[in-house]
Amino acid sequence: MTEFKPEAVSYSPVDGSVLLVLNGNRSIELLDMSDPERPIRTLEIPYSANSVAFSPDGTRIVSGGDDGTVRLWTLNGNPAAEPFEGHGVPVQSVAFSPDGTKIVSGGNKGTVRIWELDGTPAAKPIEGHTGSVLSVGFSPDGTRIASGGEYGSIFLWTLEGEPAAEPFEGHIGAVHSIAFSPDGTWVVSGGDDRTVRLWTLEGVPAASSFKGHEDAIRSIAFSPDGKRISSGGDDGTVRLWTLDGKLAAEPFEGRSGAVSSVDFSPDGTRIVSGSYDGTVRLWTLDGTPAAAPFEGHGNLIRSVAFSPDGTRI
Repeated sequence: MTEFKPEAVSYSPVDGSVLLVLNGNRSIELLDMSDPERPIRTLEIPYSANSVAFSPDGTRIVSGGDDGTVRLWTLNGNPAAEPFEGHGVPVQSVAFSPDGTKIVSGGNKGTVRIWELDGTPAAKPIEGHTGSVLSVGFSPDGTRIASGGEYGSIFLWTLEGEPAAEPFEGHIGAVHSIAFSPDGTWVVSGGDDRTVRLWTLEGVPAASSFKGHEDAIRSIAFSPDGKRISSGGDDGTVRLWTLDGKLAAEPFEGRSGAVSSVDFSPDGTRIVSGSYDGTVRLWTLDGTPAAAPFEGHGNLIRSVAFSPDGTRI
């Protein structure tokens, strides 16, 4: 499958038997991973997508595209509903609610939208950002939505589309990645200003900004137990932090390109990272390589992920 140029990947959440790939040409691909030694491409959706995600039960795919629509697909590539229209500009980020009954999307004109699965708006359009909305996500209990924007803004919203807190002020420049802690009590963010920031749900900094990266931060993730945060940046390093902003290990180094994505293993004992130099690397929590670099892509890797059982990347 050398023609693949994956920009984002995700395993089906239930059993990891299907791999979702956002290809470099923006098409959506599905691979049957029942035999990991011989993956089989089962579907190609020739749609210009910027962001894709599985539903929590693994039976649907949501995508946001350059045509300004959000689309819901079955696993055989058929539309599961009419296109969700309303953004009118490219959609950069999409996510399912934890119970799979809602979808949130963020677009290039600063609007966040919440949808029912039939494409009906579940709330009024959410306005507040200036510039593109680059990252959106639901809280673990599904009662809040966080969004990060092009000009440093972070907002927390109710499902009715109302602000749930004052804007989170602190970042300078784009916020590329946001994530809720597993227990839903914190929001973490990373962006162009080289800082990781931890927030309460009231938008109050929960610690001083985490400083150490020497360039923009592209990806962040909470450990499964919520006690550590991992970040990857354009400086080519992966960093592991405690919740008070201290480094939990020396920077993980060994790349010639920016780190575009990081993820914890389900048991929290490993970190995987993907890079602009085309390599995937696996690390222990002390920053030691847990395996030789995974090479073969030869080009930018925007996204990496563990399978649900932690045995595949």
